[in-house]
Amino acid sequence: MLNYDHFSIEEATQLQNQLRHNLANQTDIKDFTTIAGADISHNKDTDIVYAGIVILTYPQMVVQSYSLIEAKTTFPYVPNYLGFREVPSLLQAWEQLPVKPGVVVLDGQGITHPRRMGIASHFGLLTNHATIGCAKTMLFGHFPDLGSTKFSNSPIMSPANELLGYALRTKDKVNPVYISPGHKMSVPDSLTIMKQCIQHHRIPEPTRQAHEYVNMLRTGQLQPGYYTANSQLGLFD
Repeated sequence: MLNYDHFSIEEATQLQNQLRHNLANQTDIKDFTTIAGADISHNKDTDIVYAGIVILTYPQMVVQSYSLIEAKTTFPYVPNYLGFREVPSLLQAWEQLPVKPGVVVLDGQGITHPRRMGIASHFGLLTNHATIGCAKTMLFGHFPDLGSTKFSNSPIMSPANELLGYALRTKDKVNPVYISPGHKMSVPDSLTIMKQCIQHHRIPEPTRQAHEYVNMLRTGQLQPGYYTANSQLGLFD
């Protein structure tokens, strides 16, 4: 079982610099019918984390199944190193899925990271799967002024003027989310796919649903395990 608890920040930085050379930012999956959201929650001042992956139909955004895990980690919450705290438990949730989704959207950065190794890149490399980062806050890069209406978007550029992702307005006059590819996904395709995931909320459906289910696990409303729509009637309303 993967565990980074023994890693120092220096060792984590070294691993990120090694892994980044294996990133593929070209889309290798064009036709897919499912997409997943992945998220983590935790109780403050404890080493317990709650991880979840929720699979939805694409582009209809109907929840089909979910995998929930309760785990422990002592790796600290440090900006730029989120993958070392969260990826191990997400991998456990991933392994519970009998059928993998076409694409996974993670609550965090992809290549919009100083070393291109946000949590979506980290998870994508370890699973060898197509991933997209959908972050609620900006971490790295800059973007021009963004329109105020839904679906307005603006390119996120690196200090070297490389296109990394997009700021995307998901509702009129609300703060944008920040989209970037993780692995096996291009920058333009990450934006196109995420536009299809927007419904009535600021957060696109894959990560919004993952957040909801993980919080139900954290508060005891759900139990760890793998479930389908048919096995947990009433939770998908």
